[in-house]
Amino acid sequence: MNRFSELHTRLDETTKTNVKIQALVDYFRTAPEADAAWAVWFLIGNRPKRIVARAELRSWAAAEAGIPEWLFDESYLAVGDMAETIALLLPAPESSEEISLHDLIEERLLPLRGADPAERRSAIRAIWSGFDERRRFVWNKLITGNFRVGVSRSLVIRALAEATGVNAPTIAHRLMGEWNPTPESFAALVSPASVETDATRPYPFFLAHPIEGDPAILGPAGDWQAEWKWDGIRAQLVRRGGATSLWTRGEELVTERYPEIEALGPHLPDGTVIDGELLPRKGDRVLPFHDLQRRIGRKTPGRKLLAEVPVWLMAYDLLEWDGVDHRGEPLEKRRAALGALAERLPKGSRLAVSEVLEADDWPALAAARSAAVRAGVEGLMLKRKGSAYGVGRKRGDWWKWKVDPRTIDAVLIGAQPGSGKRAGLYTDYTFGLWAEGELVTVAKAYSGLTDAEIREVDAFVRANTVARFGPVRMVEPRLVFELGFEGIQESTRHRSGVAVRFPRVLRRRDDKRADEANSVADLRAMIAVGEPMPPRSGMQTFFAFADDDDGDRPEADRAGPV
Repeated sequence: MNRFSELHTRLDETTKTNVKIQALVDYFRTAPEADAAWAVWFLIGNRPKRIVARAELRSWAAAEAGIPEWLFDESYLAVGDMAETIALLLPAPESSEEISLHDLIEERLLPLRGADPAERRSAIRAIWSGFDERRRFVWNKLITGNFRVGVSRSLVIRALAEATGVNAPTIAHRLMGEWNPTPESFAALVSPASVETDATRPYPFFLAHPIEGDPAILGPAGDWQAEWKWDGIRAQLVRRGGATSLWTRGEELVTERYPEIEALGPHLPDGTVIDGELLPRKGDRVLPFHDLQRRIGRKTPGRKLLAEVPVWLMAYDLLEWDGVDHRGEPLEKRRAALGALAERLPKGSRLAVSEVLEADDWPALAAARSAAVRAGVEGLMLKRKGSAYGVGRKRGDWWKWKVDPRTIDAVLIGAQPGSGKRAGLYTDYTFGLWAEGELVTVAKAYSGLTDAEIREVDAFVRANTVARFGPVRMVEPRLVFELGFEGIQESTRHRSGVAVRFPRVLRRRDDKRADEANSVADLRAMIAVGEPMPPRSGMQTFFAFADDDDGDRPEADRAGPV
């Protein structure tokens, strides 16, 4: 645990990529396999299910520190981080305990799941009393499920590759799916002779960079494959060993949640991996992402939900066929193989091939991009026709050319403190629009202002608070901000009746008074009800569905989005 805490400190004290990689390399070269396995598991973003409630930790820590809970709460508001607040307030340790990371997790933490509160408190207190402030801080992060240390998954993969000599793409692939933090798993991860044993394992996803400026800098438009950028859930459908697996980009196995996609499996040749997007679709229309959210949390969706929100796989790429990894082949070859595979699927299969938009020049593609917003499409994807399927987000071959965000002027009505480096500053904002003479909450945003602007707004919040609800301060409605967002749809979960996607602050509108801000009616007017798909403008057919005839389905099933 000393070694892991030292790693955390080294990573936390720098923003330089090379320094972070060296810290990780030093750790992986010296840590025992059992510890290194857990370190990898945490560093790539895994979290154990919360074992101890925050309210319990708050109460126990206040008691150990000998302070009332209200004082703990005030300290937390000043620090902005629960784990750090506890580490700072606890008295000096009674002893110094030496324990490995894997023993700490496997012997001390995980057995607490299901234990009674008295047993949990005793175990937590025993760790606190034997750790110094640095190790307490890391321990608190682990038990609260908030362990984050400013390294990306790709950074961890690069460090493992440098420490072990195994190439980064191989390590990235071995880490995909359900990777268990055991000594055996770590040994297989870094072994040059390791053989893949998990037939369900997907490939690392290849991601695109947002394009900045004029896309003409990419060269002739004819060198690029253009597709619509859909707003769904990126996924890979894997068929190996007679079994079908569906994985999301977040490496979650969701096969049972989408039985209509799982049903594609028996019709695919063994040794097939398809990259695509899960989309809710009825008739010839793709429904808003809001509808898909109804399916996301349902492990076993009922018949009614399956009928109301049918899901299709919009296929982008064919990564493996006949059991052979073809990611290194040119995109054009993989797409041709994908099209041939789709043609062999039986009528009624829920697979669509993402259509290529044929255009002679960039102005024609720009026109298509401008029209995309009417159907809720986020813009265009641009992929070099000769590109291989890479790993992670790399510049050069794949770009996303999103439509300009929609905007609206909203009033700041509330704020609460941020966390981490923004602890102690009011940086998490709540915005409202006018509805029948009052401001109604429509969005929360956490980004978009400069450090100087954040300090100005923080000072405003402190000087103009009209009510407090826990950490949240409600303020006088005087500041107006321009918000940008990607999508909009009706929502019964919001008081305004409207929900926006990915809201962020674009700028402060000092030229506007609060009563000049927009209304909920203005926001509603942006919703395109029953709009057709983007115009084809001489391009190929918008969809290439395996089954494009919905005549045998009920009329309700062919209706457009509400």
